Amino acid sequence: MNADILIKNCMVLPMDGRGIIAKGIIATKDNTINYAGPITRAPNIRAEKTLDATGMVAIPGLINCHTHLAMTLFRGIAEDQPLETWLTESIWPLEAKLGPQDIYHGSLLGCLEMIKSGTTCFADMYFHEETVAKAVQKAGIRAVLAPGLLESLIKDLAEETIKQTIQLAERYHKPNSTIKIQLGPHTVYTCSLDFLKKVRETATRHNLDIHIHLAESEEMANQTKAEYGKTEAQLLQSIGFLGSDVLAAHCIHVNQEDMQTLAKYNVKIAYNPVANMKLAQGTARIPDLQKLGITIGLGTDGPASNNTLDLLRNMKIAALLQKAHYRDSTVLPAKNVLKMATKDAAMALRLDDTIGSLEPGKRADIALIDLKKPHLTPLHNPYANIIYSASGSDVQTLIVNGKVIMENRNVKTLNEEEIMEKAGETSLNLLTR
Repeated sequence: MNADILIKNCMVLPMDGRGIIAKGIIATKDNTINYAGPITRAPNIRAEKTLDATGMVAIPGLINCHTHLAMTLFRGIAEDQPLETWLTESIWPLEAKLGPQDIYHGSLLGCLEMIKSGTTCFADMYFHEETVAKAVQKAGIRAVLAPGLLESLIKDLAEETIKQTIQLAERYHKPNSTIKIQLGPHTVYTCSLDFLKKVRETATRHNLDIHIHLAESEEMANQTKAEYGKTEAQLLQSIGFLGSDVLAAHCIHVNQEDMQTLAKYNVKIAYNPVANMKLAQGTARIPDLQKLGITIGLGTDGPASNNTLDLLRNMKIAALLQKAHYRDSTVLPAKNVLKMATKDAAMALRLDDTIGSLEPGKRADIALIDLKKPHLTPLHNPYANIIYSASGSDVQTLIVNGKVIMENRNVKTLNEEEIMEKAGETSLNLLTR
């Protein structure tokens, strides 16, 4: 077998149901995995590039199911505030100043941070997503981009953004593209029912997925119930909005009927534990949702409400929050959390036919984690070590779509110092405008 890249001498966690492969190898050709399995069963492989991964574990590239990438520029600006204050007095006034170049520099910084911490794909909802796409292509990673639709702020702009979203999809929805486009209505309370119906009709007509915040704020959930006599989920159901193409971020303030409704329509959920804790919004009941068969991926939310895009750091908190909430140490075990950041996340973004596991035919999105660290020794349970002990800085090498974009912590696609300096300048400039 001829290969472009051969990864040898590594442990492999394929996340495809096979369990742990203690001594494995992975071979890729073009952008695809040709072999991922035990060295004892491997064919004879001749490769252009060989990576010796002794002492490392290979996992599928991590997938961040919900973020607002360019909010890296707001990291540390709006701290320790209630959600309503955080949004209306701190974040929205700053966002009103953002231009395409600001978004570009903030997005490059976000891409760099994700590469350095093992994320190969992310779902973004924000503004000027055409410039985010440029940053994504420069960085060499994979993205699902949803231009934000906040009808309550500027109705004409929201209408125009729908048209721009369709144009972006026409540009990027091509074979082997690493960018997918979604429609991004912000929330039930920032979009009218008529506008949400238009989003639904547009999604169906143009075969676009939808990314929306749902039941994040108890205050807004109560306001919706008072105004319409329905919960947010029930309201969306009543207008025919829900479907298997909907990715709903948060889903904290949902009752049992809501959860059953989301399951009925096969709505996907993005779980954002750190941001939900930081903004004191409550805890999504992940085990209850999973028991109903709902697909749940892991997200960081934006760097202003989380402060980091490091999914490995977030995975530990994702598990511990559920254990504390249910007072049950058995809920959300380590292996399940890794699945939520890989295979389940790919399903949540409806990309599971191409990414999310290490198996022949899938795209070659691979993270190599260095286990030769004091905090990762000894290695009795690799899932536990990854979830409870590792952080993004333990990711040694990253491959996206068959290309090595970071090797031995050296990012090949981006100039780290230049990107950090430019993002810092951009952030300071925003504050003085």
